[in-house]
Amino acid sequence: MANKNEHWDLQITPRDRLLALDWREIWRYRDMFVLFVERNFRTAYKQTILGPLWFVITPVLSVIVYVAVFGGIANIPTDGVPPILFYLLGISVWSYFSSCLSSTSNSFVTNAEIFGKVYFPRIIMPLVAVTTNLLTFAIQLAIFAAFYIYYIAIGTDLVIHWQIVLFPVLIILLALMAVGFGMIFSSMTTKYRDLQIMLAKIISLWVYITPVIYPLSLVTNPKLHLAMSLNPVTPVMEAIKYSLLGQGQFSWLWLGYSALFTLVLLIFGLMLFNKVQKSFMDTV
Repeated sequence: MANKNEHWDLQITPRDRLLALDWREIWRYRDMFVLFVERNFRTAYKQTILGPLWFVITPVLSVIVYVAVFGGIANIPTDGVPPILFYLLGISVWSYFSSCLSSTSNSFVTNAEIFGKVYFPRIIMPLVAVTTNLLTFAIQLAIFAAFYIYYIAIGTDLVIHWQIVLFPVLIILLALMAVGFGMIFSSMTTKYRDLQIMLAKIISLWVYITPVIYPLSLVTNPKLHLAMSLNPVTPVMEAIKYSLLGQGQFSWLWLGYSALFTLVLLIFGLMLFNKVQKSFMDTV
């Protein structure tokens, strides 16, 4: 029988508020956050011959295939931008978004054993996924920068708009969007595992309704153009291309739509995440 005079330094209880997000608690567990990021990054290509080189080889191989198939065979234009730069930027940005979405959507299932043994804020795992993928994205962005410098050196006419200062904000917006979607799917897959398979299919199809391998200017049908613009990733992707490549469409209105969509998504995702985390160990 518990002693009424016992005093505990820390008492862990479920949160009643669905929108509860204790940043101070997250900060207290920052060491665990760093350890998880290091673990994910180091084990990504553990026991492989080429190791970290795969972070470079993967996007380069993808670009070669895209240039050969979509640029060479399908003859899809890139709005005057060198195909290598066009595809490399699009692939890098999309890969970051899709990787964040895939990682966060499996937060509960893949970390069930850890959750059952030790307490830490569960919201750390989606943040770990975003940060780990950000390191990979930084490597791919460095590759893009190397090709960019090469094309400038050989006299290619490339335009950089002032909106490049918004690049970090746009990447954060994509990350938050992925976290919002990921928390929703992560909460639902604790009971319905087939949603993991469905999400993989959604991501593989989603890339084709996002201007990654083709410019949005290629879509001339007004209704189809509007439908594609309603894809919340499209305005962000186009703004990034516009700022770095000088081609694309930059619209404050559509970026505002993406930001509002992301905010609503995060609120709903956090509410669902907090609701499920109280009892997910019973169902996972």
